Amino acid sequence: METKMANDTGMSFSIDKQSLDELNLLGKFSPGSVFFLFKQVKSSGGEQLLEEMFKNPLLNEEAINERSALFKFFGDANFTFPFDPEQLNIMSDYVDGAVPGTHIVNYASVLFKSITSRITRDEQFKQLILGLQATIRTLKKCYSLVIAINGNEKVPDFYKWRIEQLMQIFKKDELSKLIDTDIYRSMSANNIASYDYLIRHMLKEHVSTLLNFICEVDVNISVGNVANTKGFIYARAYPKKQNMFRAADLRHPAINGAIGNNIEMSDRSNVIFLTGANMAGKSTWMKSIAINMYLAHIGFPVAAKSMEFSIREGIYSSINVGDNIGAGYSHFYAEVLRVKQAADATATGKRLLLIFDELFKGTNVKDAYDGTLAVTEAFAEYSNCLFIVSTHIIEVGEALKKHPNIQFAYMPTVMEGAVPRYTYKLEEGITEDRQGMMIIRNENILSLMGVTQNQS
Repeated sequence: METKMANDTGMSFSIDKQSLDELNLLGKFSPGSVFFLFKQVKSSGGEQLLEEMFKNPLLNEEAINERSALFKFFGDANFTFPFDPEQLNIMSDYVDGAVPGTHIVNYASVLFKSITSRITRDEQFKQLILGLQATIRTLKKCYSLVIAINGNEKVPDFYKWRIEQLMQIFKKDELSKLIDTDIYRSMSANNIASYDYLIRHMLKEHVSTLLNFICEVDVNISVGNVANTKGFIYARAYPKKQNMFRAADLRHPAINGAIGNNIEMSDRSNVIFLTGANMAGKSTWMKSIAINMYLAHIGFPVAAKSMEFSIREGIYSSINVGDNIGAGYSHFYAEVLRVKQAADATATGKRLLLIFDELFKGTNVKDAYDGTLAVTEAFAEYSNCLFIVSTHIIEVGEALKKHPNIQFAYMPTVMEGAVPRYTYKLEEGITEDRQGMMIIRNENILSLMGVTQNQS
């Protein structure tokens, strides 16, 4: 099933569940997922906002570039998250738990809770006090943070309105009174009722705005810190009509010590035909491209030295296609259906990034050759899309050389005696590496089966 991820342009970013799973983008509890890599937030609200951003790639270059600039600002400013997550949860529950009513009704409710807490040890009054204390304490910290951000001369121009909005909230007399309150001194029931009504009724909209701001800050700080810690950079987005993609030292963001490679694509060179031996790194490189393109569309930092891209309207991958016994599909038929789905997506006219790893593995070499050649030639006609096709059937490459918009690259294998070593560094051209039989010999499979080496 295809997922349409809506955003502020009224359009949607197209990606289906298989692609999300193959790229391991949204595994909330999976240590190897891309989401988990960025899940450094401190608050539950921050985590919800982070997840919302991850699920909703942007399709507007200005919105992407502004979000990236904001993350970079927070990362460069080295702000720390000053809020206690437990206090934030108490505050959120307290504010959301308001019961509609007048000031008199609210006062009577507080007074009743105060009396019953003494007589029956009812916990409601205690919870009210804890909520009030957590709220005032959080508001004090929020005010200090807003002042610090406002005083930073590198605040992006587009963000100044947001800070000014918050400054105006804190200038309200009622809120200033709350911030100056000593939350730990003894207060009368009348004062408690007044503060409670002020926070949960009169100022509820403003307090909710401040809570949302705290969640935003949590995400901004954590994403900025990930970029600094990992050495990531922010990609620059351009309008989709430019139909280009350039990156230097692009690598897999979730693999420590991953090897980076350069890439450049346009409507005049919109297809990369990638060859190389199994284990040479083709699949990881293709995933790296798609993952970083996805991260760039949510404005998040990417694993590269530099990256520029025009807006894509979706990503489509075919990497780990398996059979479907329940539906009666063989591996090969499942691959054919996947290519058909990709063709349907391409035919919509959207500017997509499509990656196909080892097309038609589930059939014989002759059919795989014919199928890979036909599919690659057909997709190459759609110059508005970017395609990356990998295969170890290198003969297909020779037949594709007549197409000027197809570029050829391979992952080399370096032989050290009888042992292959993989550099994971992309090179131009078509590989001639054929190490399958050598690997079989190195693993002593034939001798275990009683077959002599020269018989093989």
